[in-house]
Amino acid sequence: MLHLIMNDILGTPAILVGLFALIGLLLQKKGIADVVSGTLKTIMGFIILGAGATVLVGALDLFGQMFEHAFHIKGIIPNNEAIVALAQKTFGAETAMIMVFGMVVNIVLARFTKFKFIFLTGHHTMFMACMLAAVLSASGITGVALIVIGSIILGALMVFMPALLQPYTRQITGSDDVAIGHFGSFGYFVSGTIGKYFGNKEKSTEEIKVPKSLGFLRDSSVALALTMALMFIVVAGFTGSSFIEDKLSGGTNFIVFSLTQAITFAGGVFIVLAGVRMVIAEIVPAFKGIADKVVPNAKPALDCPIVFPFAPNAVIVGFLSSFIAGVISMFLLPIFGLAVIVPGLVPHFFTGAAAGVFGNATGGRRGAILGSLANGLIISFLPALLLPVLGSLGFNGTTFGDADFGIVGILLGNLLKLFM
Repeated sequence: MLHLIMNDILGTPAILVGLFALIGLLLQKKGIADVVSGTLKTIMGFIILGAGATVLVGALDLFGQMFEHAFHIKGIIPNNEAIVALAQKTFGAETAMIMVFGMVVNIVLARFTKFKFIFLTGHHTMFMACMLAAVLSASGITGVALIVIGSIILGALMVFMPALLQPYTRQITGSDDVAIGHFGSFGYFVSGTIGKYFGNKEKSTEEIKVPKSLGFLRDSSVALALTMALMFIVVAGFTGSSFIEDKLSGGTNFIVFSLTQAITFAGGVFIVLAGVRMVIAEIVPAFKGIADKVVPNAKPALDCPIVFPFAPNAVIVGFLSSFIAGVISMFLLPIFGLAVIVPGLVPHFFTGAAAGVFGNATGGRRGAILGSLANGLIISFLPALLLPVLGSLGFNGTTFGDADFGIVGILLGNLLKLFM
């Protein structure tokens, strides 16, 4: 029963958010037609978002294999799903308990403090619970103490991180209806702050003037497909046709394969944006019931792609800038005596793109570029610094990829060293 609740219900973002929508609509005493429609559309929106993410990750994984083979790069590859899968063998029960009680702490804090946010990104809740279990265990804390400390920290993060970002999120969305519930928040906050002080808000990425002859680039899907096609073909040239055609494409010509994957990637982004629009359209009205009855004035904190539709050009700029910073970091990390972190395409796309949107909202084009470069450095150096505090988990060739995992893990691990 616990496995069903933790993995199949709370661990499935679509079902978790659908449950909140269902409860919200019931609390508003909506008719059966509205309840069924609102709940199913919310779940459907998240499934569409997840389907788009799967398409994206598939294309990025192939690009990553090409990149690694082309440049003979070996190192630690940050991947939240991979590190959590490894950790579940050792910390499965602790992760589950921290996740459940962390969500309870989130609701209590939202009810009785000024931080009125309900964190609805279920998979990131699980990732952070797992990371907390690993760090606390590596510091010698076990049993009830581990669960209590982990739950309090998790619940606090679930309200404080959305609150930290909300002034910038408000500038992006133009309203106070939704928040960001994603543990890449520190990178987004840095990007927004850099944009605020070093950018020019008046020159937005969305106002880039395109000549009439290049009018097709005004369509963000076309621009993204062409950008990715250029990246794929350049890397394919270094990778060589034999590796791609023998190992990846099943015999399809390496140039044709590269073009197909680039367009597949752009299609994945299009699917994600469609899912995001559906989720926002349904979850905000449904959430009003929970806000009114349980946590007055609460805001749903949702996954980072919810900001993508507000600045599609910034998504492209952010991804590319963050990835460039990740490549540069590969050469800087050994100078500081740190493990080489190979830039993971998945964290650089999702967090880099979101950082680009935040940087653009506060500082226009310059903010998007500089903010995303900063994000790329952050998600390269923090994973390297996090490895020592993860104990035995730090020797598995992968680690947590997003900024907040690094910040929380490093601070918590070193703080515990002082007292344990």
